[in-house]
Amino acid sequence: MTTRPPMTAEQLAESIRHHVRYSRCKDWAVATDYDKLVGLSKALNDLVVDRMIATQNEYLARDVKRMYYLSLEFLIGRLLTSNALALNLGPAVVEALQLLDLAPARLAALEPDAGLGNGGLGRLAACFLDSLATQEYPGYGYGIRYEHGMFRQEFANGWQQESPDDWLKYGCPWEMVRPEYAVPVLAYGRIENVAGAHGGPARPVWLDWQMFEGIPYDLPVLGYGVNTVNFLRLWSSRATQGFRLDVFNQGDYVRAVEEKNWAENISKVLYPSDNTSAGRELRLLQEYFLVACSLRDLLRRHLKNHRTTERFAERNAIQMNDTHPVLAVAELMRLFVDEHDMPWEPAWEQTVRTLGYTNHTLLPEALEKWPVPLMERVLPRHLQIIYEINRRFLTQVAEVYPGDTDRLRRMSVIEEGDVKQVRMAHLGIVGSHSVNGVARLHTELVKTRLVPDFASLWPERFNNKTNGVTQRRWLLQCNPGLAALVTGAIGDRWLREPEHLQELEPQADDPAFCEAFLAVKRSQKQALAQVIRERTGVQVDPAALFDVQIKRLHEYKRQLLNALHIMTLYRRIKEQPGFSSTPRVCLFGAKAAPGYHMAKRIIKLINELAATINNDPQVGDRLKVVFLPDYCVSLAEQIVPAADLSEQISAAGTEASGTGNMKLALNGALTIGTWDGATIEIAEAVGADNIFIFGHKAEELEALRAGGYDPWAWLARDPELWAVVGMLQANTFCRSSPGLFEDVYRALTEWGDRYFHLADYRDYVETQARAADLFGRPGEWARKAVLNVARTGHFSSDRTIREYAGEIWGLQPVPIRMAPADVPKRRRKGS
Repeated sequence: MTTRPPMTAEQLAESIRHHVRYSRCKDWAVATDYDKLVGLSKALNDLVVDRMIATQNEYLARDVKRMYYLSLEFLIGRLLTSNALALNLGPAVVEALQLLDLAPARLAALEPDAGLGNGGLGRLAACFLDSLATQEYPGYGYGIRYEHGMFRQEFANGWQQESPDDWLKYGCPWEMVRPEYAVPVLAYGRIENVAGAHGGPARPVWLDWQMFEGIPYDLPVLGYGVNTVNFLRLWSSRATQGFRLDVFNQGDYVRAVEEKNWAENISKVLYPSDNTSAGRELRLLQEYFLVACSLRDLLRRHLKNHRTTERFAERNAIQMNDTHPVLAVAELMRLFVDEHDMPWEPAWEQTVRTLGYTNHTLLPEALEKWPVPLMERVLPRHLQIIYEINRRFLTQVAEVYPGDTDRLRRMSVIEEGDVKQVRMAHLGIVGSHSVNGVARLHTELVKTRLVPDFASLWPERFNNKTNGVTQRRWLLQCNPGLAALVTGAIGDRWLREPEHLQELEPQADDPAFCEAFLAVKRSQKQALAQVIRERTGVQVDPAALFDVQIKRLHEYKRQLLNALHIMTLYRRIKEQPGFSSTPRVCLFGAKAAPGYHMAKRIIKLINELAATINNDPQVGDRLKVVFLPDYCVSLAEQIVPAADLSEQISAAGTEASGTGNMKLALNGALTIGTWDGATIEIAEAVGADNIFIFGHKAEELEALRAGGYDPWAWLARDPELWAVVGMLQANTFCRSSPGLFEDVYRALTEWGDRYFHLADYRDYVETQARAADLFGRPGEWARKAVLNVARTGHFSSDRTIREYAGEIWGLQPVPIRMAPADVPKRRRKGS
């Protein structure tokens, strides 16, 4: 698979100098490191642009079917290294920078980490774009160009503090602004029925709206080892009339820019807090802004080759990533019916055939609902369309289930109550031809627990697409030492055909290979120990068991259960003089939503555990606790290769899939986890002997809940658990602030322990002990770790995308051939 690099190191160094001078207008002697980073990015982009133009020309010329992935999140991280690897220029970049006396790592660290997502949802979207391009599918991403992405996280006295993420402070060298494709967006106003021309029936007309517009910015998405370059189009909001000169000249300087400020707020921040009515309204506007801009843009593209929208679904597929883009159902109908004069029935047929909906959660509170009065004020025409969709849908349900009014109530897109709500998940299901979950158990629970009425009505619509991660980012890029070891043993076909990783299995029984694997792991742990020391001041032993939980902070993910285990170990060390344990570093990375009180309290608890335990001389190096601030893609790329034990401990039946479990297993971490999400499928793939499964299964927890789960009963039967939970009320970790963790204590006891921490505690503690014991036998541990790497090829996003393409989107690969005219000529020296 190895191909000749498109540039030598010398040519690349020359191109970097060229761009520092002509793109940054700087002489090399006075150029900053950031100037040189931009110069390098532009040098690589010269190669990208030619491929990008060739790709779009081929799609247009062949009139291929295209897929558009709508997501409110794209957690893309840094692009320099991944783009260099995709272009087969990784070694050339390092050599070119050495020729220029530049440190590659220092330069790469200057690139902003684009945090346009919160966690797994956004990172999944980024992996999907990588796999689409690498497998040569015509697929694009559509998202929002948030001025401030996921907030910067710092700790002040152990509490999470949020500050703006200024990732665009110095610009983004990869993006290309497309003002010529600006899209108008309407909101607010009222609907009036207006008589049709020549005595035709009255038609609803949207009047007195406010208009703003979306400006597209494109980020190239490179396929690895191929010529395909798709793109991610991100929308930035702005006012159509940004500055009122007439108002300014009257001396009202604030009102002169009022419209500009209002419009720009829409793409200002990822996930504005919805604890206020203004924040909730802004969130609705954001979701509509994404949908309105994207659908109008892809319709424009469709009409380049087609005069009408009558066969729109034959050439376009749209995937809605969770409920955030589900307004696409109403907006696509509005565009077809109001702007393209399609009758309702053919418009609805095209809409349903075009749209697919991915569900990402089983938690009822995470399934979006919008108050009808709010939607009526912000999007009056869309609410009309939603009511008409619902009327026709309920008529259909009533024909299948006559007289079943309770079923009609359950299935209605409109939820009745003191304030009526639009159920976005229901709208997504009704308006799509495909509804998929993201792990086998998750999909089954969607059908049997979440929306069983819909699964009974349309069983053919429901399907599973287990998530995946790209092995190019999450092994080749983040763990080059292990990637080289794997390639040395089995070749490099695994980079584009991940199923070839299974050829690594025989190496698990080779002591020399296992020792080499452990050497790579030690090197990564030493590097992470340095990061920990620089960021927190905590000194950790790289020889210790690195026990890692990195994911969004939410009660169902049970970082609190991990904390209870840490408290258990600490108590044993303190109260049992002869207690012997494997040295362990418990490492956390997570952000809590700014308005999520309990999640922020759990962060504070973990930081207080760290402050107490790390400074207790009786504990020493036997136990360390580290909460690394500002968890992001780049930090994950440092943690994942160094992890020994991967914590996937959600309450069974609550995690849709998980992708961190896949990244960590791919890098040779052993999983300790519940029978939940994709961890089930990982367990089946790697084998029961090579994973640590504990806890109740989903159906067992459901039975406990139905039988009246009593946390006090679990406390009473386990004296150690009683003592550990009692430490929260006894202020063991908050001597100076009595009662600080009273809410945490009450959540576990008086408030019902919603996520069954106490029910799973004993099995978790005992399973942790088995893991620690195995870690003391490095040869056995390494064997299991290598088998994890070998058996996780199935969890590549390449496989997931092939399933989507073949079973939902109807996409075919489109290889891109570069004509001689598309290949840039080398610059002559001195040009």
